[in-house]
Amino acid sequence: MATKPPQADPVQDAPQVAGPQHAAAGLAAIGHTLRAAQRQMGVRRTMLTLLNVNQKDGFDCPGCAWPEPDHRHKAEFCENGAKAVAEEATLRRVTPEFFAAHPVADLAGRSGYWLGQQGRLTHPMYLPEGGDHYEPVTWERAFDIVAEEIGALASPDEAVFYTSGRTSNEAAFLYQLFARELGTNNLPDCSNMCHESSGSALNETIGIGKGSVLLEDLHRADLIIVAGQNPGTNHPRMLTALEEAKANGARIISVNPLPEAGLERFKNPQTAKGLTAGAALTDLFLQIRIGGDQALFRLLNKLVLEAEGAVDEEFVREHTHGFEEFAAAARAADWDETLRATGLTRAEIERALDMVLASQRTIVCWAMGLTQHKHSVPTIREVVNFLLLRGNIGRPGAGVCPVRGHSNVQGDRTMGIFERPAPAFLDALEEEFGFTPPRAHGYDVVRAIRALRDGEAKVFFAMGGNFVSASPDTEVTEAAVRRARLTVHVSTKLNRSHVVTGARALILPTLGRTERDVQDSGEQFVTVEDSMGMVHASRGRLEPASGHLLSEPAIVCRLARRVLGGRSVVPWEEFEGDYAAVRDRIARVVPGFTDFNARVARPGGFALPHAPRDERRFPTATGKANFTAAPVEYPELPEGRLLLQTLRSHDQYNTTIYGLDDRYRGIRGGRRVVLVNAGDARALGVADGSYVDLVSEWKDGVERRAPGFRVVVYPTARGCAAAYYPETNVLVPLDATADTSNTPASKSVVVRLEQSATD
Repeated sequence: MATKPPQADPVQDAPQVAGPQHAAAGLAAIGHTLRAAQRQMGVRRTMLTLLNVNQKDGFDCPGCAWPEPDHRHKAEFCENGAKAVAEEATLRRVTPEFFAAHPVADLAGRSGYWLGQQGRLTHPMYLPEGGDHYEPVTWERAFDIVAEEIGALASPDEAVFYTSGRTSNEAAFLYQLFARELGTNNLPDCSNMCHESSGSALNETIGIGKGSVLLEDLHRADLIIVAGQNPGTNHPRMLTALEEAKANGARIISVNPLPEAGLERFKNPQTAKGLTAGAALTDLFLQIRIGGDQALFRLLNKLVLEAEGAVDEEFVREHTHGFEEFAAAARAADWDETLRATGLTRAEIERALDMVLASQRTIVCWAMGLTQHKHSVPTIREVVNFLLLRGNIGRPGAGVCPVRGHSNVQGDRTMGIFERPAPAFLDALEEEFGFTPPRAHGYDVVRAIRALRDGEAKVFFAMGGNFVSASPDTEVTEAAVRRARLTVHVSTKLNRSHVVTGARALILPTLGRTERDVQDSGEQFVTVEDSMGMVHASRGRLEPASGHLLSEPAIVCRLARRVLGGRSVVPWEEFEGDYAAVRDRIARVVPGFTDFNARVARPGGFALPHAPRDERRFPTATGKANFTAAPVEYPELPEGRLLLQTLRSHDQYNTTIYGLDDRYRGIRGGRRVVLVNAGDARALGVADGSYVDLVSEWKDGVERRAPGFRVVVYPTARGCAAAYYPETNVLVPLDATADTSNTPASKSVVVRLEQSATD
């Protein structure tokens, strides 16, 4: 039976702590999945809904971007995917009466967990200038308000159009089309905060900013290196692929500052063995110091160069550029510096080398642990160097595998959600639609926050997401957003960004992935692209949470008609009524989507072309795969300080908090905890169970403080600590970003621990 939302925020000041677990999933995951789903949906709705998740005739999970196999289980979802579905398909509702009872100041004092647990938004809501409550508004008036504020701008570049990774291909294409016909490339997205470093490195080195493997490649690999990633929580269905790879003879190296249960042992709930013993996954755990990955891969490259017959000389000669400069840099790698940078032992690195040399097909997977450092782009370039040396790109069972975190974040970028669009994409838009798109680059996330802070941006429009909570330097970000004339959020549920507003604010409620979408031409479907470039349909099955909801494509089309009026040359009304018409235009603009409607109608969809994978052709500036030779970097840690990484709990998806537990790490009933190595705790004089303030240190001298964190002695790498975001985003300076990609450096924050006033 579904339960009511919490009336009061739960107390989080005394979390219970036990030891970390050493296996993921199993019977416990089944129990947690069903209880979480039933609390939101009730028993019958839970069964009907979950059986449609990730099915070929169902809807795509609104959680992570891990691909589906061709043969699918009836239960083709994981625990955290089920939680994401349950939160969207919940029976709880946030009505105009809720907003009448809760002034914005009250909502601003609530936790993100409490806000999200209240349920689905049902009506468009408006906060007038000077008002203290949101009030219901018609869709027509809402679009008028947006048109008024955009019409008052001195330039279209004073508007910012943000996108979350949940947005479908059709909605994303329409959204960027609207922004560019308006006259701006200010199209920041959540990728700016996660895998932008991957795209930057891969575009330069192999010519395409996406991974080069398909799901079956993992099953064929001899060696899989999982670096800076926790699939047991963030991409749980990946564990099934790793289990199959192991069964086929693969070996797995895990590279991470924290041991993670999912990479130790996976209890697959789909099998009898999985419900009992499960399968051990990791063969070698390299507990690396935060930010030491570039140094590790550089030394491995040196050792490969020194091993007789280890380099694929034919591949290097025929398909690569820059080898000599790279090889000179790699040969200069120093053992002592590498051991200092990584915290590893010589024996561990030599064991890893043995596994590398024994493999003919190697894949490297990574996530935020590699992408959110100052030196993330050269780190990922070094990973590419490592794979190129032995010809491990464009070979079955081998390649690069950046694992995306949101269900269509990769598809949104493919559709043109990018502040720095390629000239060829803009040329195709102009040829197809007959208007001249702007050519000047727009704002990414960090630059958008600066523009809002400095009064250079005045309208902020978000297609999904929780911008305020996802962004770095929380106090700076919130102050910047409050300077806007208008903030608009297209959302399914309440979140922190709805209560940190501009002078005026709108909440526009939209259909979720799980819901039926009926337009003038009949029932519609949308499409998504997964982390491996597979494009497939998603068809909602539930009745909408409210009769007052509009789909994301409909919102964009109606907004464009109202804002652009008669000067628009785009058939917005046609696009709203029939998404197939949108896909026909995508087919003519976006490479790889020829005959889009026919191909996506096939069960399972289709794979986008990938020249390095499919042809060993590298569309770079040199026409070949590029070796690179950047200086080795790693964070320097002052005496008495720790290097903090921000991370998710198991009861969390991005900024959405499902609960207050992190059971794989042994944390229950609270999120304000900091994981500290026992030796570091002793050296710093802090006791397990004591309370500290986390204070970050950066070159600007500004004190950034996150108060009241319980110290949890934990088997982290020495000198390294970890704590959950978004609570610790306040510690990440806005200007502390990765070189080239401008991604916030959330995984390497220098902090000191000070005794908390609440201890």
